[in-house]
Amino acid sequence: MDTPQLNQTAFRSIDHAQLSNDETSPLKIALLYGSLRDRSYSRLLVEEAARILEGFGAECRIFNPSGLPLPDDGVDASHPKVAELRELISWSEGMVWCSPERHGSMTGIMKAQIDWIPLSLGAVRPTQGKTLAVMQVSGGSQSFNTVNQLRVLGRWMRCLTIPNQSSVPKAFQQFDDDGRMLPSSFYNRVVDVMEELAKFTYLTRGRLAYLVDRYSERAETAEQQSTRVRSTSSD
Repeated sequence: MDTPQLNQTAFRSIDHAQLSNDETSPLKIALLYGSLRDRSYSRLLVEEAARILEGFGAECRIFNPSGLPLPDDGVDASHPKVAELRELISWSEGMVWCSPERHGSMTGIMKAQIDWIPLSLGAVRPTQGKTLAVMQVSGGSQSFNTVNQLRVLGRWMRCLTIPNQSSVPKAFQQFDDDGRMLPSSFYNRVVDVMEELAKFTYLTRGRLAYLVDRYSERAETAEQQSTRVRSTSSD
């Protein structure tokens, strides 16, 4: 192998045995939504997604963002809602993020939740390698601005964002008086997305440490890695 620049101690061949796993216990999925309105369509869509995921064998927990403070507003991770959010993300194996589109973007409520999730908690990176599905609801015609932005954030948080996604236009027409989503092609797409999330999460569970193990980090000294992680986390 003509690669003299490689650190041969840190470089490793692919271990195919690490890519096989028969674990079938319930998946752990955390779901976040981005509106505090009484009839929040992002919440209703997340609740519908949770029902579908439970059908695929998942345990679902939905975070209520009411009471979550703004980042950097004089509070820290000891705040009860921040601690609740971080504990939920650490517990989960996969996530669903769903936001309304407001002014062509995700809501501040959605972004605040993601901003409170750190890239590292001590030696643990709570989002790295976890699966992620992104969805949005719109009051008008169909748009993909918010799901595209959520994908960027998912990549930044080192998540494995699945290929499929859901964008529900004119959301006020898609739910009945009891808050249940009506049968439609949009509902079918939500089922597709949750099915794909479940499959990807089953594929990656039990393999996470191996999948996110990096040559560049193995080649670093412990001191170099600690300095880099602290620097990244303080941004």
